[in-house]
Amino acid sequence: MKNYPAFFLSMVLGLSFSFNSQARKKEKITNNDIKSVKELELMFKKDLNNKELKNLKTSSFQLKQKAVPTLIKVMKSDEYPEKNRWVATFSLGRIMGKKSSAFISKFTEHPSWVMRLASLKTLLALGESRYKGLYAKMLKDKSLIVKTQALENIRKLGLKELAPSVWAMLYDKKNYSGLKGKKKRTNIIKEAIKTIGDLRFEKAKDSLLKMAQKDRYKDVFSEIDYSLSKITGQDSPQGDSSKKKYFWSRIALSEAKI
Repeated sequence: MKNYPAFFLSMVLGLSFSFNSQARKKEKITNNDIKSVKELELMFKKDLNNKELKNLKTSSFQLKQKAVPTLIKVMKSDEYPEKNRWVATFSLGRIMGKKSSAFISKFTEHPSWVMRLASLKTLLALGESRYKGLYAKMLKDKSLIVKTQALENIRKLGLKELAPSVWAMLYDKKNYSGLKGKKKRTNIIKEAIKTIGDLRFEKAKDSLLKMAQKDRYKDVFSEIDYSLSKITGQDSPQGDSSKKKYFWSRIALSEAKI
């Protein structure tokens, strides 16, 4: 993964772009050189610092639909810096709203993980729940950060129909690291287990109750405890894991079929 500056990290964390807040607060243009579509395109070609990127975003919004052809051009061409293409993707979504969703969704197939990530984050910002098949597919993306974003889309959009696809991540060998026989769960497994709880995936309850009692799942016990609480509507007692394990063992016993 390329080592981007603080700007890119903030993009990944979703701190620099908020469609709702942008509508509430109009940012001032501090770069007076950007006055036309032509100048906007020239600016997109430059390697910009954080402040300039903010101005680029603001200028795109100011031009509104006049900026759309330029934004599309930037997104489609690798002649522009990746972080600028990221800005173009979000700007297009902000200007065109859900009318841009179909076009933006195509970038989930882009060779660059940055563009795939930008596409997913923009679709989430647009509240797009129509692309369930796409989100499920992205759970198997070769980029860990893209898979994590797909999980976030599914969780925040409350796509309960995709719970089985999320559960299947626990059985995907690509979500584990290390040599054969010594495989370790990556952090995305933890996120998947928590998402299962957020989606209230009832069919996973029995498996989670069994996992809660086994030492080999102690590295993900807190996530299992979280999901069981969400699914059952019951909170385990305060204290160490032994108390919580005992609590869930009693729940499992009470629900056991004779």
